[in-house]
Amino acid sequence: MWPPVVLAPMAGITNAPFRVLCREQGAGLFVCEMITTRALVERNPKTLRMIRFAESERPRSIQLYGVDPDVVGRAVRMIADEGLADHVDLNFGCPVPKVTRRGGGSALPYKRNLLRRILRQAVANAGSLPVTMKMRKGIDDDHLTYLDAGRIAAEEGIAAVALHARTARQHYGGVADWAAIARLKEAVPEIPVLGNGDIWCADDAVRMVAETGCDGVVVGRGCLGRPWLFKDLENAFNGSPERARPTLGEVAGVMARHAEGLTACFDIERYAVADFRKHVGWYLKGFTVGSDLRRELATAESLDGLREGLAKLEHDQPWPPNTDTPRGKSGERSKVHLPDGWLDDPWDCPIPAADAESDISGG
Repeated sequence: MWPPVVLAPMAGITNAPFRVLCREQGAGLFVCEMITTRALVERNPKTLRMIRFAESERPRSIQLYGVDPDVVGRAVRMIADEGLADHVDLNFGCPVPKVTRRGGGSALPYKRNLLRRILRQAVANAGSLPVTMKMRKGIDDDHLTYLDAGRIAAEEGIAAVALHARTARQHYGGVADWAAIARLKEAVPEIPVLGNGDIWCADDAVRMVAETGCDGVVVGRGCLGRPWLFKDLENAFNGSPERARPTLGEVAGVMARHAEGLTACFDIERYAVADFRKHVGWYLKGFTVGSDLRRELATAESLDGLREGLAKLEHDQPWPPNTDTPRGKSGERSKVHLPDGWLDDPWDCPIPAADAESDISGG
């Protein structure tokens, strides 16, 4: 894959309209929002809508979240047998309490044998599809799991591993530990290792590869309101210094297309425009826009209302300097919520109950 760039799955963000905007800018692997395995095998209508891909999307990539080896295997077989995607990624990095308190996401790799069973079932049922996994360093600094998890992944036939170089306790706060990415690459030299964390511009990605020896990068919050980052990434990995620097008018055009794409995807204009509101601040970050106009754009209830607000922007305003800074979620957690007794034995193999997925059924 060249350039070695992956769009990280982000709930409520990486739906088809946003993926299309990013893919138009530059090449890479663009992963859909996280899907729960149980919801997929039960053919939950919301889940089936979430795995719809645009005609232009190739390869098609689905990220699965699951805690039961058998259900994960059934979900992967369904994807392979029905041609739903060309690649499957497994999520072991989600740090949110409603996931970890039931033993899922970034809590699960602590149970080494359970992780192994899940990976074995996924690979066994994937046919010719590559299966990859994304994880964090561990639960906290006292319970690191990424090196063991990486070795298990390599032994079970996982095609590549991605490491978000933070613990679950860090959530999205602090600074990503890029040295951990280097240690993981040393531990599993036989498979590609991708690095994730604190990539806010294309130069960050090139620097991560140079400093850690990783094989590629996974970009999450860095592309919020910045789909053209993928053009910059392609240029950077090809050795070109050219970087996208759109004017505010050009940004407004992308914002309109994004909202229009959401409307086509969701079929209900009012819902689509409301969903787009969270993107407004990310797109406008760094530009000089009055508070009244920002509020108008962030509370628009129709495409026409949004377009009217976008028309009021100062379209020839140039790209602002010093905007390659954190966006989206931030902040650390005081503790990681886990099932009772989860840390007692890293080798036992309890399968979390079905409700470990129910709260996020459909993604």
